[in-house]
Amino acid sequence: MALSEKNRLRLAQVNVSTLSTCLYRAGVRRAVPTGIVPLGKGQPRMVGPAYTLRFIPMRDDVGGMSSYGGASNIHQRAFEECPPGSVLVMDTRGEVRACSCGDLLIGRLKARGCAGIVSDGGFRDSAQIEKLGFPAYQRCAVPAPSFGFLQAVELDVPVGCADVAIYPGDIIVGDSEGVLVIPLAMADEIAEQAWEQTRYEVFAAAEVARGRSIIGLYPATEQSRAEFRAWQDARDGA
Repeated sequence: MALSEKNRLRLAQVNVSTLSTCLYRAGVRRAVPTGIVPLGKGQPRMVGPAYTLRFIPMRDDVGGMSSYGGASNIHQRAFEECPPGSVLVMDTRGEVRACSCGDLLIGRLKARGCAGIVSDGGFRDSAQIEKLGFPAYQRCAVPAPSFGFLQAVELDVPVGCADVAIYPGDIIVGDSEGVLVIPLAMADEIAEQAWEQTRYEVFAAAEVARGRSIIGLYPATEQSRAEFRAWQDARDGA
């Protein structure tokens, strides 16, 4: 199962807020990781399947600075093994006393053609990451190194990011407000619904701008949907 290219392009154009409404209607009520925001203003939109990295608290006899630099280091492996087009999602349990990573690792994701990165903790080297022009989402900037607080233990497993369950392959969407998780099995359907709702909201905004009441217009009614279809037909025929 995979998201169609047509619907991937649609997800790159619809708002996370619209998608969250569509998921709520479909019965998925915890899809937006709370407090996760773009690292920089104007960074590109993000759409891609989740590739996950899970951390636990560091223990003194395991890991630490000496574990880095070897091929077996799971933290570094994540940046070499995240598939092109995918979003690396980090479960740090909300740890902000130590960074999830910095600009060099995120630069590696960009160079390999990955779609973005999400952490429920934070990144260091924020100014350098912003210059990469790469989609990066975090809770806050964290200058301190990961050593002493974070130990990477698993790749490509179900994780919790800011208390939202994310399974490998779930579709991650990010815009200027935050990120959202779409279960893969629902991704095409939700993309189509969100695309149609976005088109309807363009119509509704035009109606509001010309003085129409919001009542009976939004949420949509049977009558307003009929008006929208006529409006859309007129536009398509122009």
